[in-house]
Amino acid sequence: MVDWKDFEQRCADEKTTVFLLCNPHNPTGRVWSKEELERMNTICMKYGVKVISDEIHGELIMPGYRFQPFASVNEGCRQNSVILNSPSKSFNIAGLQTANIICSQPEWRRRIDRAININEVCDLNPFGPVSLKAAYNESEDWIDELNLYLWNNYQALCQFFKKELPLCQVTKLEGTYLVWVDVTYYYNNVEELCNHLLTDGKVWVNPGTMYGSESGKGYIRINIACPQSRMMEGLERIKKTINHETKK
Repeated sequence: MVDWKDFEQRCADEKTTVFLLCNPHNPTGRVWSKEELERMNTICMKYGVKVISDEIHGELIMPGYRFQPFASVNEGCRQNSVILNSPSKSFNIAGLQTANIICSQPEWRRRIDRAININEVCDLNPFGPVSLKAAYNESEDWIDELNLYLWNNYQALCQFFKKELPLCQVTKLEGTYLVWVDVTYYYNNVEELCNHLLTDGKVWVNPGTMYGSESGKGYIRINIACPQSRMMEGLERIKKTINHETKK
């Protein structure tokens, strides 16, 4: 849920000029509804705040949910936003270094173009456009199969935690391949837990505090974009490490 009162207070701050939106959200896996995005933009426009929407996980949507591109919500959203997306996450082609910046405002585009040239990030891998077109125009069946596989991985993960670590709270996954898990009951210091998982369990997960010292406290983030057998092996190592540490 969005704390709308807090959101508006932050937008009203005179120092706030840009709202960085993650759509779908990483790390919580939330897919924002059209109504939520429209309300965000209404508040942003009220206080002169521009929206930069990171939509790199837009194709990775779980059954029962629908991705809503920010700029397509309404004309106000289109005019007040810069959209960032790329096929690199969904189609696993990050090595081709291809991404898009979409903006309807000519003056904003001019300034963006100047910035990427000054910072020398404007050169494009020659294979990038070919791969991007193939991903977006010829790979719908593949991405549907991928999302189903991720959904099955998520279901297997939920069953594992329910049976083996029942006091962990697994957040509902609506999009992305990143699962947000509350491990507070077993471990208060998630940075310390993640260090033990890496050094003892040989499993590398992210502590929630990477994404906010307060909002991420007590959480870990698990990447499920892998063969299910490998994921289950990792979960067994997580269980073994947590049980070993909590018995000390």
